[in-house]
Amino acid sequence: MDGQATSDAFVAFERVQKSYDGETLVVKDLNLSMPKGEFLTMLGPSGSGKTTCLMMLAGFETATYGEIKLDGVSINNIPPHKRGIGMVFQNYALFPHMTVAENLSFPLEVRKMGKSDREVKVKRALDMVQMGAFGGRRPSQLSGGQQQRIALARALVFEPELVLMDEPLGALDKQLREHMQFEITNLAHSLGITVVYVTHDQTEALTMSDRVAVFNDGRIQQLDPPDVLYEQPKNSFVAQFIGENNTLEGVITEIRDDACVVRLDDGQEIDAVPINVHKVGERTRVSIRPERVEFNKERLTEGAHTIKAEVLEFIYMGDIFRTRLRVAGNDSFVIKTRNAPDQVRLEPGSQIEIGWHPRDCRALDAD
Repeated sequence: MDGQATSDAFVAFERVQKSYDGETLVVKDLNLSMPKGEFLTMLGPSGSGKTTCLMMLAGFETATYGEIKLDGVSINNIPPHKRGIGMVFQNYALFPHMTVAENLSFPLEVRKMGKSDREVKVKRALDMVQMGAFGGRRPSQLSGGQQQRIALARALVFEPELVLMDEPLGALDKQLREHMQFEITNLAHSLGITVVYVTHDQTEALTMSDRVAVFNDGRIQQLDPPDVLYEQPKNSFVAQFIGENNTLEGVITEIRDDACVVRLDDGQEIDAVPINVHKVGERTRVSIRPERVEFNKERLTEGAHTIKAEVLEFIYMGDIFRTRLRVAGNDSFVIKTRNAPDQVRLEPGSQIEIGWHPRDCRALDAD
């Protein structure tokens, strides 16, 4: 499922393909368009094509086929330094022999900007990332988080309309990483810049983005806002890759437009929403999010489906309880419950009944 390129897009990939050896395509017929001011994340496992797309947009790689447009103009043959795009990498790529201010001044000098203008812009960019007092230091005198802020400031200093970020927070510890996620998102929205962000971290993609393009095997599997991606995955790959997901294997026994019946491999039957299954007899992998499964009968809504389960493991995680169950032959079926004062801790070995609403249960491809 590709996002179709449109004529009024600020960034557009039109039927873009990329091969390094003339045979194997690492990017296959990519169509994607972004409006101005959008924060779009390219998410996917290693080798899925996301970084190659970013590098083609930056100009460090050339498209084997197709066109890449920026504000309606083809940039296929424009060198990287003339595209006016800001870049932030995971390894910061700061010049070690230059001070912070000199690092920021460098992209302005390349653009032949006068000294006084440079100083104004450098000060503004440093203030933007709360690093105004660090202009005289060298990168080696800064922490990893501070260096990442400087790398961000350098990408923003010449006021580009488009900023590309390749795993920029990968080297930071969890707490700082989460803090920087919010800072980058707020900065991007307040400045109105367009951001293409590459990561393999699904939480990062969900919390930062206006839309997420999920890549696998050189194609966009789904392109949607984070909530749609999580709650309405279009295939098994997206369901498994985004967030935690329970799956049950079975065969379609009845199918209508908005509902189907699945006979699970242990013989039990459940109702589900048919997503990319089409006929009776077809194998399916059913997807249910852990937080949509209930064991407290009082919390089940009308029309909910119930099924027997055996408790295998209880894990205390602070804010939530995570319980692993055996359901219809699957030993890794997980439910998550909030750590509330009245919450029950399920005992391993006990037999319980769990339930969910059929609309939260999606019949996807079996691959």
